Amino acid sequence: LMGKTTFSGPVLAGGINETTGSTLGANVKNTGHVTMVQGKDVAVTGATANTNIAVIPANSQILFVHVDVTEVSNDTNAATFSVGTTSNATAFTAAANLKALGRTSQSAAALGLMANVGASDIKVVGVFTGTDGDGNTGAVTTSVTYAQDNSLQRSFTIA
Repeated sequence: LMGKTTFSGPVLAGGINETTGSTLGANVKNTGHVTMVQGKDVAVTGATANTNIAVIPANSQILFVHVDVTEVSNDTNAATFSVGTTSNATAFTAAANLKALGRTSQSAAALGLMANVGASDIKVVGVFTGTDGDGNTGAVTTSVTYAQDNSLQRSFTIA
């Protein structure tokens, strides 16, 4: 078993915190935020259901949202999986087809929402929809990659 360490962050990397001149490597800021990832493997079988994927800290910028279909669904008809919030099931990804292996990433419409999650933590949820609810195979791996509290000046509200 590998040990785990937790800390509150945000984590910055680089040796020069403030720009005081114009010489790269000597006095020009070179710090950046460490990228974080939260995700979950989800069995997508049976009836329609929601599952919690991640909680993203306030003021974070979401960089990527991926849904990887790793095992196809055998639901009699359509089966999909989207990633969003508790109030908008497709806030980050459109409904991914679970009848074929593949990757779905964030939609263009989500990019503005991803720029800054706002002043409060947000819960990211996955929404499985099985038209008939009779499938007994299917799996997805979801991942949300973000930069924690990276002080962007933009502000958006996630609906």
